[in-house]
Amino acid sequence: MAVVEDHSEKTLVGPAIIAGVGVHTGRRVRLAVRPAPTGTGIVFVRTDVSDADNRIPVSGEAVVDARLNTMIANGAGTTLSTIEHLMAAFAALGVSNAIVEVDGPELPILDGSALPFVQLLDRAGFRRQPRAVRYVEILEPVRVEDGDKSAVLLPCDRYEMRFEIDFPSKVIGNQVVDFVVDEETFRREIMAARTFGFAHEVEALRQAGLARGGSLENAVVIDGDQILNPGGLRMDREFVKHKALDAIGDLYVLGAPLLGRYEGVKAGHAINNKLVRALLAAPHAWREVERVPELAMAG
Repeated sequence: MAVVEDHSEKTLVGPAIIAGVGVHTGRRVRLAVRPAPTGTGIVFVRTDVSDADNRIPVSGEAVVDARLNTMIANGAGTTLSTIEHLMAAFAALGVSNAIVEVDGPELPILDGSALPFVQLLDRAGFRRQPRAVRYVEILEPVRVEDGDKSAVLLPCDRYEMRFEIDFPSKVIGNQVVDFVVDEETFRREIMAARTFGFAHEVEALRQAGLARGGSLENAVVIDGDQILNPGGLRMDREFVKHKALDAIGDLYVLGAPLLGRYEGVKAGHAINNKLVRALLAAPHAWREVERVPELAMAG
């Protein structure tokens, strides 16, 4: 029997809690993901902030820094960093509404991938909600560039992604991934791909007061043409798959899944957010559409 796709919003059955260190602050933080009513979207709450508005609803405009990770802020100046891996898990698993409480300025990096976040959400369980999912349908191409880096959104009747990277290191080289962004593919091929960096860059970041929590436990570290992690890579093309993972999370700040094709070349968080803002600034290039749940249609 064919599986009928459900296009209603989704939240969690109950809360799920996890703790870890922030990759840049090195500070231990506790994170709790909680169910939220339909129409809420994804809202982060800084529970350690009591002297200002501590709620940060996710949106394309909320992103204030995307150099090393995706940082969001609210009108009161309350910020939160490194949301992209959890956002990718929300996007791929179809979580429309959730409250995420965190007691520090940065989400925990955990193992550097989205896998622990998917496991966290799986433990909480999922519940459908009585409202049709809104989709962002791409009607016309939207493209941004920065030197040899680029990203484009193209019309497509489903969510597709192509990503290409090219590094001089023999460990990485030129890598391409092209896939349909759905839960099955994300779980099978994308979610366990870890963030990566080069040993000389890590040292420079630490001297700048960043990457204090970075280690071989939460990142693939490359030194010249050698991978320093004792276990090596988890999968084929892990580097480009992690960049795709980041892009899925970065695009979900739109607050809805895409009906379109994303193509990125050497793109990072900054290009991704530039693309999000370019899309929002071009209302003729997209529209919001709903897919009504089958049960509602049957009634």
